[in-house]
Amino acid sequence: MRRALIIGAGPAGTVAGLALQRAGWEPEIFEAYDRSAGLSQGVFLTVAVNGLDALAAIGADDAVRELGFPTGRIRFLSGTGKELGALPIGPRLADGTVTRTLRRADLYARLNALARDRGIPIHHGKRLVAATRARGTVTATFADGTAASGELLVGADGLRSTVRPLIDDRAPAPRYTGMGNIGALTRSSTLDVGAPAADGDYRMIWGKRCFFGYTVSPDGEIWWFANPPAKRELTRDQLGAPEAVKARLVELLSPDRGPAAEIVAGTEGDILFANQSELPRVPVWQRDRVVVIGDAAHAVSPATGQGVSLACEDAVTLARCVRDEPDVARALAAYEALRRDRVDRVTRWGAKMARTKTVGPVARALRDLLMPRFLALGATPKAMERQMWLFAHHIQWDGPGDGQLGSSTWTSRKSRVSTS
Repeated sequence: MRRALIIGAGPAGTVAGLALQRAGWEPEIFEAYDRSAGLSQGVFLTVAVNGLDALAAIGADDAVRELGFPTGRIRFLSGTGKELGALPIGPRLADGTVTRTLRRADLYARLNALARDRGIPIHHGKRLVAATRARGTVTATFADGTAASGELLVGADGLRSTVRPLIDDRAPAPRYTGMGNIGALTRSSTLDVGAPAADGDYRMIWGKRCFFGYTVSPDGEIWWFANPPAKRELTRDQLGAPEAVKARLVELLSPDRGPAAEIVAGTEGDILFANQSELPRVPVWQRDRVVVIGDAAHAVSPATGQGVSLACEDAVTLARCVRDEPDVARALAAYEALRRDRVDRVTRWGAKMARTKTVGPVARALRDLLMPRFLALGATPKAMERQMWLFAHHIQWDGPGDGQLGSSTWTSRKSRVSTS
């Protein structure tokens, strides 16, 4: 059986392991940290219907559907408290499936458990330092002095990937976006966000000085995040002073009407503080039996809600390619060709969405004036139909493909979805 080495035990890595195993390979996962990496990137996340569809192709969707809660819409508000409008956060499938919001740690734990249950080894404390190729194999060397060899090495090691520069030493590094990424889960006996808020919808507030978003779980827990602007990244010392960062965030949110400042001030327990980074377009994803997937290849803006879903699509498409094409080089080239256009389109769309979070007072006033009209137009069936390119992506695992070796079948599921 052909062996694949996977670097990173986050969602991209574990889904790659599950998919490659189903494709007839023997995957083995190596994680740099003692526990699953990536928890510092956010407290919670969304898995869209296209992500669930990719997981369904390898029999892994049921495990994820049991987590979190369904999320139907995003409601947009101005810093003055005015509701500007709402948009569906993806379609509703014929079987009732919609986007799900779930704890990041729960997703990692569930996918890791599923991989172990299926006999996929996961090794922790294995930090990759080098990869060498010879005679049809690639050998990974780790910081602890151990090594492992296989016919394929998959870099699923995130935004600050070690694998990416091993493919191309000119590969771009992450860059700071000018915003922080702060979030937490909290309960409050004094804060009342209103019973209607416990509907799974997101409330996104374009504040005067800071963007803030929150949703309320069915059991009343408030899940929130904020993107405070800052010209310079927070230093390690600043990140290690959570009370000061929290106080600054409350100060930024205080001019706005609504519950944002009160939610933050009343939060007890762990709050994630991080700098938000983005990854410029990566010119080369694969070379000589080494390939990158997920955030290691394309870190799309959190504004898309598509990071995990695209990683799942990558992993399943890669597995189909190496299953259908015996030559690894040709399989990896097919994978990159299949994924490039879609990922670039999502990345451009996400960057455009992210720019609305940091605008000046004139642009903010204009946005708040025009946004109700734009959102009303965006919520029409015709507009939502135009947006279906993002969500209706389907990988037919057992199908004949599109006639090309190593390809995935991408079919529109418009007849199977509703935008209401």
